[in-house]
Formats: sequence, structure tokens, C-alpha cells
Amino acid sequence: MELSSDIWVYALVRRAELAGAFAMILRKGDARGGAVLVKTVDRKTGVAQLWSQATRADGQSVWMQPKPDALESDLDAHIERAARIDPDIWVVEVEDADGRRFFTEPVDN
Repeated sequence: MELSSDIWVYALVRRAELAGAFAMILRKGDARGGAVLVKTVDRKTGVAQLWSQATRADGQSVWMQPKPDALESDLDAHIERAARIDPDIWVVEVEDADGRRFFTEPVDN
């Protein structure tokens, strides 16, 4: 059984905060089934990354970068376009001095 989007987002924010990072919900989407975008920002290096949940061919849920190696402003523009296309989308930003993502699911690099 998968968690609803709102529960998953609140759990991510809580994990980040418990670890000493800063996380905030930038956009609330559909509570039950809205897609989630997570922007991570490593304040030491200035590197920002955007993450989206995807499903592999084998059915495993993973996090991937829909727009790798981009400027933070490009990531923000991508988020704005995604929100115009899908009004049910959630957007979370995580800022961490160590660049951690706080996902419990696998990451596909």
C-alpha cells in the first residue's frame, strides 16, 4: 500500500527537520494522488537538483532527475511549467548543508 501524497510529503519534511535540515512545502497539490517534485539545495556548494518520482520497467518506484545539471533558475522554471500542466502537483524544497535528499526510496542516477 502506497502512502497518499500529503502523508509522504509531511514525512519527508519531518525527516529533513529531524536531521537538522530545512524543508518547506512550496506548493500543495492533491492530497491523495498528486505527483511530487522535490528540489534539493546544497548550500555549501550551491548545487540545486530537481527530483521526480518515476516507475522503472520492473515496477520499482525510484527518484530521478527530470532536468539534471541545471541552474537553480532553470529548475524553478521547470517547476512552474509542471505546475501549469498538472495543478495537482506538490513541490517541496529541501535545503541542507550536506546535500542530503532524505528519500527512503531508491534514487536512479
